[in-house]
Amino acid sequence: MRTLSGKKSFPQAPEHAYRGDVDDVWVKRTTTDAAQREAAGLRWLAVRKGARIVHLLGLNRGTLRLERVVCAPATPRAARELGRGLARMHAAGAAGWGAPPEGTEGDGTIGRTTMRTPEEKVASWGEFYAGYRIEPHLRAAADSGVLTPRGVETIEQAMSRIGSGELDHPQPSAIGAGAARLHGDLWNGNVMWSKRGAILIDPAAHGGHAETDLAMLHLFGAPFLDDIIGGYQEVSQLADGWRDRVALHQLWPLLVHAELFGPDYGARAEAVAARYA
Repeated sequence: MRTLSGKKSFPQAPEHAYRGDVDDVWVKRTTTDAAQREAAGLRWLAVRKGARIVHLLGLNRGTLRLERVVCAPATPRAARELGRGLARMHAAGAAGWGAPPEGTEGDGTIGRTTMRTPEEKVASWGEFYAGYRIEPHLRAAADSGVLTPRGVETIEQAMSRIGSGELDHPQPSAIGAGAARLHGDLWNGNVMWSKRGAILIDPAAHGGHAETDLAMLHLFGAPFLDDIIGGYQEVSQLADGWRDRVALHQLWPLLVHAELFGPDYGARAEAVAARYA
């Protein structure tokens, strides 16, 4: 990213979806498809009273024009408000498991790898999580040699239990039985802290289980994480046993990291899968 030179003209994004003042802009350049998908995700996630999403100011092919966030220290108050906003964002729902942001179709991306979108409606979270999140990245990681044969077998066993529906569990109380509206790549690096509170960037937005977003926050840690969870539960109560399922929801991002960054993450994915194999 770098500061916009001001020489190019960008079509403006709908202003009604965003809040706050914009002091400066940043430019992000990627492929046309990835930029359009990210722009759609930013719009889709910006729900009323939800988590604050980085302002999308314009889109021109593979170039996104975004607000520049001036960073400030995180605070417990901002973390609690982030939790409340995440709960409302999740509760806005999605058309189905793996459903992409409105106005888009086909596979998305997470990092430099593909995030599969179901071509037909998927009946349950377990079927979706096993078939469209774990399995593709398991195969990619195995093919690249970053998983041991034992690791592949262990993850396959866990994947079988997940896909059968044996490990299905309720969404948080404000969502109901359907899919939540996920940021999709909610690790700490995609949460920016400013004087106006937390701001989410770089989504891999799709319909999924709300606990997956929260598990990603736990994966690499986040400032005042207990306050984030506390604020979340003020709006939407997490189902009993959610802490015991954090690792289950981390299996997918660990496999993504194994595919992208190597065997250390493969070993962590194997260790997680062993709990459910």
